[in-house]
Amino acid sequence: MPVLYATNMSLRVALLNKLVYQASAALEEFDIEIVEMHHKHKKDAPSGTAISLAKGVIENSDYNNWTLENPKLDDILIDAKRIENVPGTHTVSYNSNVDLIEIKHLAHNREGFALGAVIAAEWIVGKHGVFTMKDVLEII
Repeated sequence: MPVLYATNMSLRVALLNKLVYQASAALEEFDIEIVEMHHKHKKDAPSGTAISLAKGVIENSDYNNWTLENPKLDDILIDAKRIENVPGTHTVSYNSNVDLIEIKHLAHNREGFALGAVIAAEWIVGKHGVFTMKDVLEII
């Protein structure tokens, strides 16, 4: 039986993960912070997507951990905000004394998550093994 594991089913968030992974190696001298915003009824904080983004940074940089407060030098701060009517926004900021680069995904509604789930379900038919959204999109 095939299994598809994803912290987020959005195809665009899968691309966000890849961009953040690549940027983290190129911008290693930058301070990195992740801000995620969701509706006030979301139970987990940080979101699985924010944790996945942090893991991508950690895999491809000198950062070793993520935290919700009081970051050490090698920690990524994740700021988890819960407010009204936000389907999901994730921003990864790369800040230096010269400039700021942000990579952001802002969901206007939940359609993108549903579309990603349908595309992944169609893609996995007839396959065997464990897969992620990277496999669905053929992202290496």
